[in-house]
Amino acid sequence: RQSEFTKFSSINIQCATWNVNAKKLDFAGSPDPMGPWLFPDSDAGAGHPDIVAVGFQEIVDLNAVNVAVDSKAAQRSAVWQDQIHKTLNARTPYVLVAEVHLVGMLLCVFALDKHKASVSRVHTATVGVGVMGMMGNKGGVCVRMQIYDSTVCFVCSHLAAHRENVDGRNADFASIVAKTSFEIGKEAVQQGVQSGSVSQWASGSSAVGLMDHDFTFWLGDLNYRVDETLSTDEVFQKVNAGEIETLRAHDQLNIERFNNNVFQGFEEGLLEFAPTYKFQPNTDMYECRPDKKLRAPAWCDRVLWHSKNPGHVTQLNYLRSELNISDHKPVMSAFTVSVKNVVGPKRAEVYAEVMRTLDKFENQSLPKVDLNKTEVDFGELYYENKASQSIMLTNTGKVVAHFRLVPKLEDEGLCKNWITVSPTFGMLIPGESMTINFGVTLDNATARLLNQGSETLDDILILRLEKGRDHYLTVSGRYARSCFGMSLRDLVVIGEPVRDLPLEPKRRESFEQAHPPASLSVPKELWRMIDAINEKGLHEKDLFLTPGFAAEVRQIRECLDTSADFGLFHAHSMCEALVSFLSSLSEPLVPSFLFPTLEIDAQNIVPWSRRFLEELPPIHYNVFVYIISFFREVLLFSSSNTLTAQKLARVCSSCMIKSEGGGKQDRSRNMALVFLHFLTTNSV
Repeated sequence: RQSEFTKFSSINIQCATWNVNAKKLDFAGSPDPMGPWLFPDSDAGAGHPDIVAVGFQEIVDLNAVNVAVDSKAAQRSAVWQDQIHKTLNARTPYVLVAEVHLVGMLLCVFALDKHKASVSRVHTATVGVGVMGMMGNKGGVCVRMQIYDSTVCFVCSHLAAHRENVDGRNADFASIVAKTSFEIGKEAVQQGVQSGSVSQWASGSSAVGLMDHDFTFWLGDLNYRVDETLSTDEVFQKVNAGEIETLRAHDQLNIERFNNNVFQGFEEGLLEFAPTYKFQPNTDMYECRPDKKLRAPAWCDRVLWHSKNPGHVTQLNYLRSELNISDHKPVMSAFTVSVKNVVGPKRAEVYAEVMRTLDKFENQSLPKVDLNKTEVDFGELYYENKASQSIMLTNTGKVVAHFRLVPKLEDEGLCKNWITVSPTFGMLIPGESMTINFGVTLDNATARLLNQGSETLDDILILRLEKGRDHYLTVSGRYARSCFGMSLRDLVVIGEPVRDLPLEPKRRESFEQAHPPASLSVPKELWRMIDAINEKGLHEKDLFLTPGFAAEVRQIRECLDTSADFGLFHAHSMCEALVSFLSSLSEPLVPSFLFPTLEIDAQNIVPWSRRFLEELPPIHYNVFVYIISFFREVLLFSSSNTLTAQKLARVCSSCMIKSEGGGKQDRSRNMALVFLHFLTTNSV
């Protein structure tokens, strides 16, 4: 009944995106260099947009130093932000709502000065999904805000590259959606409830995600290309012939959205402009020089939107700008959006009427619900894999049924950490049904507890009816044991596949009696991965820096756990599996008590490194020497794989040690110098 106490008014929102390829616009050479991009309709007498969101990608080079240190991004962000503000203010006064950046990504949101008092609840978030799934060379930066009584979220993202990597881009989108959270506080959630935002009320949390807003605008270099069913030459021919409709039909994003694989629920305007990538910088010609790598033209740069009420957004235009300093062309899109203003007295009237109706139902009898099942058995569960099931809850009584999941006696949480459940509370009118969704994810922390025998995959959840009975829901599963999350001590004595080792102590004791302990110098799983990388070849460019394919990494993990043959795989996938394996060890390869307690320099690094090797536990010593020796062999092929000792030292730091807070951060950095020493000398 939100419409009964809400008035709507229209505002204009303008979204713009540009991958600048680390180039700088000549602000001194033109009085208004960004005007043709941000205000393409200025000569037609168009009004000024109420909200302007401008996103950039690659404001700095995405080299290893900038990705790891992010040293230049703040300075470059300030320059772009200042110039956008000048461009806007040259026409009418705007105020900066928020700015957020991550490595090469930048998002600036501005509002007309007259709306300043109506903008509130502003929060920002960043999500890295690049190298190893967390670095900021790829990912998203987000700004959420409330304007009047509507909530708006802007996302600027840079997704995985390469024409064939569609699954990687889809996974990046899903990861950004899953990881982005804004802690807006209970007061803001309550305000959302009063404004009719049912999703915020049902979440039972003071945090909201990307999709919990009235409007979400997603812009950036999404990197979707023209499908490979058209060759590169065919794409060039059709671009030159102006066959935009044919190219649209082969656009990967259009195909993936049609198949509901990505950007579910989002909308996009019709692509009527030519592809925005890849151009010769400082020209309007696509890059086809014989000395350059040939890339098929593509619509990498996009603007999409999602609205809880699709009728509240109207796209006014969707255009490409012809600024040419980069290998991408800028894109912009303008929208008319209906935002709501809640009428307080009318809302109170509707609320009172609803409460009277509810009271009438409640006075008739006690609540009663039926569940289609009370046991949720997930069967076999695998490391880092997600699974979901649901229970149908139906109000079979004559009154409104309020339900809530409650903790067990002396427990703080509703369920164990590996279980998620949504919604955790709600309301059903008579005859209404609702689905309660259960999800499980066996992350590294849970796997370690299972391997130690201190966790079991079973739990009981209590669903409580207000003024009614409790229902007990059983959630269970069986862990398919994985070498990921285990300790080196356990792995070197297991000669059989890890999957065969029982979790229950009694069954494990019987198993070990039937299978005498092995005596391995290093875990067989580690040897298999390094041997596979050697066989695949160490010439592959950017080994350990380019992420692999998620499906291949899962398959490699399954082969390690069952001792099955690897089959076909890419070298990058095996490298990612190796780094993930070392990162998952229940005890880090290099214990924190061995971190340097003094500043490492040229005078003390040799004796300190010698003492470090002497103090490593024997099994850790064997594995450390084995890996360093392998990395040194990898460096012999640096001319083709482009790796350096510095890059591999960072890889070692990411997977061999566990970073700690406080003063131990400096000791962790010193440890990176030690890794570099071992990689560049014959110390092992």
